[in-house]
Amino acid sequence: MRNNLSDVADQGLICRIDEFMTRFKMGTLLNLAGIRKYRGVSPLLVLRTIFELAFWDRNIFTGVHKNSTVSMGKDAIYRFLSVHRHNWRRLVGFLSQMVIKGFLEPLTVTGREKVLILDTTIYDRSRSSKVELLSKVYDHCAKRYLNGFRMLTLGWSDGATFVSCDHAILTSPKEKNRIQGINKIMDRRTCGARRRQEAVVKSTDLIVPMVKRALNLSIPAKFLLMDSWFGFPALVRSVMEHINVICMVKNTSKVFYEFEGQSLPLSKIYRTIRKRPGKAKIKGSMIVGIGEQKKAKLVFVRNRNNGGKWLALLCTDLSLPDEDVVRIYGKRWDIEVFFKMAKHYLKLDSEIQVRDFDSIVAHSSIVMIRYIFLAVEQRYASDNRTMGTLFLATSDEIRDLSLDEALVRVLSVVWNKIRKFYSKSEQLVLEIIEATMKEALALIRPGFLAKCES
Repeated sequence: MRNNLSDVADQGLICRIDEFMTRFKMGTLLNLAGIRKYRGVSPLLVLRTIFELAFWDRNIFTGVHKNSTVSMGKDAIYRFLSVHRHNWRRLVGFLSQMVIKGFLEPLTVTGREKVLILDTTIYDRSRSSKVELLSKVYDHCAKRYLNGFRMLTLGWSDGATFVSCDHAILTSPKEKNRIQGINKIMDRRTCGARRRQEAVVKSTDLIVPMVKRALNLSIPAKFLLMDSWFGFPALVRSVMEHINVICMVKNTSKVFYEFEGQSLPLSKIYRTIRKRPGKAKIKGSMIVGIGEQKKAKLVFVRNRNNGGKWLALLCTDLSLPDEDVVRIYGKRWDIEVFFKMAKHYLKLDSEIQVRDFDSIVAHSSIVMIRYIFLAVEQRYASDNRTMGTLFLATSDEIRDLSLDEALVRVLSVVWNKIRKFYSKSEQLVLEIIEATMKEALALIRPGFLAKCES
């Protein structure tokens, strides 16, 4: 039996969701994405029912099947998720465009760097064996293979708010690693068929199309930020035709850069440059060739967590100062926060156990919409400029990253590289996310933090 305080908190959350759905015209966006009513319950009501489950800490069984107040059954939910004609990519793209262009951009000054961020994470389905296109994927953190997918995600950030814009669910490109094949027969022109086609290609082949789709939506961004998994000259050359790139690069003997008329690996280039004296955070930088007469800047940063070694960042904007390269790259941490929240709080891995690939794409898209909702609520709570034109004119813009903060973010990726410190670092990250998420939920549901502490 809920008490009065809980009822008030629930009503507050319902009102915030109502305002979000109305302000960003979710019904219209569903129609534009081809998600329309053919029979039964309206798609907006079905979407909202699924959307709210994570905030009530329910799944489809407890929140729909066993809930007499819901006006639909679980079969309606599963049918809605499994329709291969629904264009979930268009829905998420249009929603992110409206949030960024209509809500966030007016709160951000023109000179502030807006960035696109790209990364992958493991979509764990270890308990499954019959899921369509399920494959063996390697988890580099756990150092083992597991059953699941990889989720390639593209997001946008202004340094204060992260908005997820696009994603692709990927199986193994090697057929021998796939546990299941395609189980559904459909028209090859449908969205579901195209999603299955892109699921079996390499993730690097999808990056340029994803960036072009975001830019075609007029999403403002000056740089694309990537981890070292994508920091290879050939890919950088392809992407820089559309947007400048800042990425971390691997110190490997298999990748060469053109420096002083020679093709040299990263370690030899570092030994030849003049370093800044003492314990400088930025050790040095230089211009190198990355093939096909393209040039980029390498910035070497001291790695204080690994015996005085260094990390290297690559930037295709040659005029950008070294300090700004590091500061802007620090914004890439926002997508790591998104992955943690999506898995631990928004139930990406645990809320629904379906076998149909269309349902997996639909559910992961709804998780992204949940995060966009939380991002909007967080901005409302932290930025006085959202309160109206008077506050917009008189209040300071929400503060961007400082160089020191950016360096902390850049160096924090070392926990992925140094396996012997993995357990300690992972626990630290989880504690930070736990504390942040509790504060966010406390803003939406009054009394939540006090209940957790008690």
